[in-house]
Amino acid sequence: MRFVVTAGPTREAIDPVRFISNRSSGKMGYAIAEAAVARKHDVTLISGPVSVAPPRGVKNVSITTSDDLHDAVHRAVRDCDVLVMCAAVSDYKPAVRSPRKMKKRKTPFALKLIPTRDILASLPQGNRDYLVVGFAAETHDLKSNAQKKLRAKDCDAIVANDVSGSETGMESDENEVTIFFRNGEMKKISRASKKNIARELVKIISKMWEKSLTKKSW
Repeated sequence: MRFVVTAGPTREAIDPVRFISNRSSGKMGYAIAEAAVARKHDVTLISGPVSVAPPRGVKNVSITTSDDLHDAVHRAVRDCDVLVMCAAVSDYKPAVRSPRKMKKRKTPFALKLIPTRDILASLPQGNRDYLVVGFAAETHDLKSNAQKKLRAKDCDAIVANDVSGSETGMESDENEVTIFFRNGEMKKISRASKKNIARELVKIISKMWEKSLTKKSW
């Protein structure tokens, strides 16, 4: 199988030295890429700025902004079987980027933000040639929010995790996820290392792909 995995955060520049970002370490996405390579799959890893070394055997594509990620994903899905959108994409970016460092002020300062492009929603919907597995990091109403995203973004599955605590999820080496499928089924993977969860996810995705091939052959 040909995997495309996105990982890590995006950065949206305010000026040459400041940016808007998030706490994503990239560990989950990198673990998925590593697990897929271990199962002899072809893997393209599209990653934002992280301190994790890319696994051996992957094609590594470095990006910084959400626009960079949007363009890289659209190029990569032309030749893939599965897209795993594990990156934590900034929802907003500054309306204007200052070309020079902005000086500190003694008065209140407001920064105008505009929405970034919705990468999942920008993908072709309906009869695609590849599977789309999204991720949903939630602090509350995990099940309802994940199911809404599954339907709204036309994903084949959504991997949801609770990031309200500090022991699992962002920046942690461990995670605990629930997978919601298009057919209404769900599967929970209990707390474990991200590498162990990644191995289980790759197995599940591989089975999804095999089932999709069976349906196409009918």
